[in-house]
Amino acid sequence: MIRIAGLFTAFVLFASASLSPAAAEDKTITVFAAASMKNALDEIDAAYTAKTGVKFSVSYAASSVLAKQIEQGAPADVFVSADTDWMDYAISKKTINEPTRVNLLGNSIVLIAPKDSKIDNVTIAQGFDLAKLAGDGKIATGDVKSVPVGKYAKAALEKLGAWQAGEPKFAMAESVRAALTLVARGEANLGIVYSTDAKVEPGVKVVGTFPADSHPAIIYPVAATTTAKAETNDYLAFLRSTTAKTILEKYGFKFLVSPTT
Repeated sequence: MIRIAGLFTAFVLFASASLSPAAAEDKTITVFAAASMKNALDEIDAAYTAKTGVKFSVSYAASSVLAKQIEQGAPADVFVSADTDWMDYAISKKTINEPTRVNLLGNSIVLIAPKDSKIDNVTIAQGFDLAKLAGDGKIATGDVKSVPVGKYAKAALEKLGAWQAGEPKFAMAESVRAALTLVARGEANLGIVYSTDAKVEPGVKVVGTFPADSHPAIIYPVAATTTAKAETNDYLAFLRSTTAKTILEKYGFKFLVSPTT
């Protein structure tokens, strides 16, 4: 009997050891999020982990890149896009659980320059001369054909009559954070990024803000994927909580939904 009990105990311990890696893996949520979300979402995820023990694997990149990675089968539980177009694209490809979609956040776009630049206090309005302002230097933003910040930037400049002259000076970056880095390093004289990005980069300064009516509304939708783990729903609820709202507003995002407790 003692030997049998010993064997049973050994079996239980072996089974527990075999199950524990899977159990630990099940408690990790994989998030694909727009690059501009990094600082705020890292803090939110840390708060959620402290509360629940659930850990995160997060990929930050341009929304266009992430939507296509999800389409190609990359494992993700949550998609946070910096515009509605790429969330719509993901939904059209049947990779998003559409009922979970929430238009969570708003933002604004700003004109930035390196911190030590002589450019300051630019009035961004109809007819402003962005090309002249950039001089012999480059203007950095996300790729205007695919990266949300670039699409917003081009739309604004077209409406304000500044795109045609400015276009040759643009350096198209793979994401808004890549554009931010170009300006912070002085490799571009100017950049167009989200106000939230400028807020977290000490190497740049905001020299002007684009009028909200010069471009489509900047909206960040969030949703679970069709392959999301069960615990994803609780995390999406947390993103709508007062705790998350406080963190997001600290970083300059506009909270577009009524927060839950």
